[in-house]
Amino acid sequence: MDLEFSGPHSGPMETFETLVRAEFAPRNTYLNTASTGLLPARSVTALRTAVESAAVGRPTDMFADVEEARAAFARLVGVPAGRVAAGASVAVYSGLIAASLPEGAEVVLPEGDFSSLVNPFHLRRDLKVRAVPLERLAESVRPGTALVAVSAAQSADGRVADLPALRAAARAHGARTFVDASQAAGWLDLDADTDDYTACVGFKWLLCPRGVAFLVVPEDLGGLTPLFAGWVAGERPWDACYGPIEELARSARRFDESPALFSYAAAHHSLALLEELGVDAVRAHDLALAGRFREGLAALGHEPVPAPGSPIVSVPGLGHRQGELSRAGVEVSDRAGHLRAAFHLYNTAADVDRLLDVLTG
Repeated sequence: MDLEFSGPHSGPMETFETLVRAEFAPRNTYLNTASTGLLPARSVTALRTAVESAAVGRPTDMFADVEEARAAFARLVGVPAGRVAAGASVAVYSGLIAASLPEGAEVVLPEGDFSSLVNPFHLRRDLKVRAVPLERLAESVRPGTALVAVSAAQSADGRVADLPALRAAARAHGARTFVDASQAAGWLDLDADTDDYTACVGFKWLLCPRGVAFLVVPEDLGGLTPLFAGWVAGERPWDACYGPIEELARSARRFDESPALFSYAAAHHSLALLEELGVDAVRAHDLALAGRFREGLAALGHEPVPAPGSPIVSVPGLGHRQGELSRAGVEVSDRAGHLRAAFHLYNTAADVDRLLDVLTG
């Protein structure tokens, strides 16, 4: 696919393909973004520069990189930067939200969603946690439900949640919504302004190193207490290094974890690339490849888990082929006996055909 676009850091009408090929040169058929995304060349360069500078005692200002990354993620999901906290994992932010709920509060979750999202709620033994099928999530919200949490796209099989229906149900019953966008941000058009909380790791579809994650909170900060607040959570961090913090940040930065600075030195370059390409173009590219794979599977007599509109394709009964595929230079995942392939911006039609060829044997 050769989509034309122009971006803030590109020449006029530079093509999607040209920019992607300048940033990525995988040496195998890499179809495993749902596990870990590839780093763009610009991010590798930034990370190397930061490490080498620190090694000789001339470190770069990586706290500025955190702010650049925060602002870029905010633009990607449609909220002001002041509503975005920067951290390292979804589990920490799920724990923060779980800790905010009163004793006896009801939380509705999908069955089999990713552990980092759901486990903190189950560990609050004084909460009423209900797990229901993803397709019944919206209808399961009822009077008295305090929170409904879901991954925008399921890690195991790529199914995309009906977020508009979920939001409508939550509003009707006074519940808050919490969306894990880790398998969606970067290809799915997200509007985090319509949810109470959105969390996301950066090392998958956002092409960042591990150690980068974000949390979006409401303008009123969502009733959360910054239980793990360290010095970076102060309104003036460098004045908050000793003793109790006199004034917490007035923005979502009060929920920052002490950042993995080297990861953020690369992250803001990865996010800039996605902004240059445009999420719409990335989604069209990714879904076209997933559609090609689904068509090829049908010709081979295999039926994937239905997941319309998703670049993640999960094929029941083929997970045992993962090792064979890896030996053939094709990287996919085995998830609960399913073969999971994930198609992202650096993949091509040739990658799809190579996967199908190896599966054909």
